[in-house]
Amino acid sequence: MTTASRTVVIVDAFASARCLAPLFRARGYDCVHVQSTPTIPAAYAPSFQPQDFVDNIVHDGNVAETVAAIARHAPVGLLAGIERAVVLADELGEELGLPTNGTALSSARRDKFLMIETVREAGVPGIEQILVSDADTLLSWYEQSGGGRVVLKPVSSAGSDGVHFCDGPAEVRKAFEALIGTRSALGQDNHAVLAQEYLVGGEYIVNTVSRDGRHHVTDIWKMHHLSANGVKDLPAGAELMSRHGEEQDQLAEHTFQVLDALGIRNGPAHTELKLTPQGPRLVETGARVCGADVHVPTGAALGESQLDWAVDACVDPERFRKRCDTPYEVQRHARIVNMVSPGAGTLVSYPRMEELRALESFHDVLYRVRPGAPVHRSVDDWTFPLRVYLLHPTAATVARDALTTRYMDGEGFYEID
Repeated sequence: MTTASRTVVIVDAFASARCLAPLFRARGYDCVHVQSTPTIPAAYAPSFQPQDFVDNIVHDGNVAETVAAIARHAPVGLLAGIERAVVLADELGEELGLPTNGTALSSARRDKFLMIETVREAGVPGIEQILVSDADTLLSWYEQSGGGRVVLKPVSSAGSDGVHFCDGPAEVRKAFEALIGTRSALGQDNHAVLAQEYLVGGEYIVNTVSRDGRHHVTDIWKMHHLSANGVKDLPAGAELMSRHGEEQDQLAEHTFQVLDALGIRNGPAHTELKLTPQGPRLVETGARVCGADVHVPTGAALGESQLDWAVDACVDPERFRKRCDTPYEVQRHARIVNMVSPGAGTLVSYPRMEELRALESFHDVLYRVRPGAPVHRSVDDWTFPLRVYLLHPTAATVARDALTTRYMDGEGFYEID
């Protein structure tokens, strides 16, 4: 057992959230882990670092028992690590009286349909959408909305899992049939399908950390897309933007309105938006840290990442409040390039990896697939074999190397058996 004032709880410290516990430990805090289900999903199991925690409490569905087990550690803070942990973290935080987001709007923070409806009810402009469990209703809505491109997705998932961009009724029906009755990447049944209007405009990410309703923007990214492997708008990467500018100011203001509407008053949030001709529109937000190890290039480029700010807000709220309105400054320009595998099989090697590492702005790489493991044809966030992080004091150098990296990607970059 740890001392009463030096313990923090993390629910599902997987993926990028695995890096939170070492940051808390560096500040003198022990971490207790809550595992939201008896079995860790296969996609997250390799990232769990049990040695970073003084205790691992496995939640079996009984909130009272889990609260009692946590209470023995007298924690001062609690965070959700990944998307599927948000609802449980809300419940636990409320029961323990910790500064989290409570349960009143938990469903709206996880259910993508309720999320948009809640935002619109709060007076924040939002997109047209429908939640359907039968194809005929969906097709009727599609025709009444004027046709064109629409987006179909699971109601509750993560990344680009199950996202379909559809042009015409045949594609709409095909996407609906591919989703209904299946399970999302988070292991939840798709009893219904969410259909939304396709937003025309650039896509952006705004990462934030909040404490007691005050919000701080930790980093803003402009997304890059390409069409590959039969997928429209495959997320190809992103570039870090400066804090202020005409686009950034609109995006940040809209994001703060979304956070307020969804009751996100404490902790990190990862918000995806599009900047349309009518202004910013929410795609979705998650009350947890950004994934894809975006904190790696962010920390190197800005000196601090969303994870650092999340720790600050949790254990040193006074310091957070003093710095909250100070904008970040870009010290080095950064880009992320998602590598797109053209085929599937067993990965033998990355023949051009040394050439990639020799790029002037090369900073790091996140391996999703290593030699000897199965590699899949890249069609979404879950099937990119690796991500490349580029950083340099000169923006032109990063831009050149990003294009070079994309040029290197493809058939010759992978040896697949």
